[in-house]
Amino acid sequence: MKDSLRQQFDRLAYRLSELDTILSEGSIAADMKRYRALTKEQAEVAELVSQYKQYLQREADLIEAKSLLADPEMAEMAAEEIKSAEADLTRLHESLQLALLPRDPDDERSAFLEIRAGAGGDESALFAADLARMYLRYAERQGWKTEILSANESDLGGYKELVVRIEGDKVYGRLKFESGGHRVQRVPATEAQGRIHTSACTVAVIAEPDEAEEVTLNPAELRIDTFRASGAGGQHINKTDSAVRVTHIPTGLVAECQDDRSQHRNKAKAMLVLAARLRDKDRIEREAKDAANRKSLIGTGDRSDRIRTYNFPQGRLTDHRINLTLYKLGAIMDGDLDDVAAGLQAAQAAEQLAVLEAGRT
Repeated sequence: MKDSLRQQFDRLAYRLSELDTILSEGSIAADMKRYRALTKEQAEVAELVSQYKQYLQREADLIEAKSLLADPEMAEMAAEEIKSAEADLTRLHESLQLALLPRDPDDERSAFLEIRAGAGGDESALFAADLARMYLRYAERQGWKTEILSANESDLGGYKELVVRIEGDKVYGRLKFESGGHRVQRVPATEAQGRIHTSACTVAVIAEPDEAEEVTLNPAELRIDTFRASGAGGQHINKTDSAVRVTHIPTGLVAECQDDRSQHRNKAKAMLVLAARLRDKDRIEREAKDAANRKSLIGTGDRSDRIRTYNFPQGRLTDHRINLTLYKLGAIMDGDLDDVAAGLQAAQAAEQLAVLEAGRT
């Protein structure tokens, strides 16, 4: 392990002792927000320091085992211990390196998932519905809660546009790489000649801001419209103008919600979505100024980027950013996104490690 890494872990060990001292003071519990933040940091730092201590112990074990190689009676046992210690050191070193990579503070947040049909007409809308089912099933597998905030259905049962709030642990961190253009190749249900068509949808994943960090919306810059909700939802839905659309006039960004019977609650949800979109817009504009981010392997989440192809005749999914190809499309469309998510996260980690190593040399 390089000295620069050892120094970072030594600093973390000192920080852990600081946190232990602060949290042992009874007065800290009076500020619950700070208390929760510090206890969370303490748990994270304690885990890293524990792994680092394991690494140092296995280093000492390796040195001791090598010293026993010269003893004929101990050589065989020493060789086995050397092999075991080296394997443990490699594993722990990789884990510790990954733990020090820069983290996106938004990764822990819940998120809004937006799916929009693109080129391909009715087939694109049907594919949007398939993507929605895939993400909802994935959310169910992760134990996340989902809430459809607005849905604009097509004539054949697909979605022209769908907005879903997904609440849970690390939702944004798991789903943020889904932002971009998704292309499908298959024979549409409306195709009588059996020809394969290509259509597309765009997906946007936006982190839900904390209430304390929520974008301040100036009422003078908002236009609020009410209308009757469309689609299924009970008899009441066609009798009252409960759906709400909020337009941010300076940017033209629009958010709407029609999920609730209450116009007031729909307005509150639409305002939350709009605030998240404005925050996301600011984030993308900041990243666009960063040349390194523009060259990122994973990409900046540009909605126009074609990131993935779903080829149904071949049962194949290809993620073009990392050249990942999986022949398990049926399972993926049923919500088994673990291999895809792991591949994207590993690619990002490898890229970040390369940047860190370049900075150290």
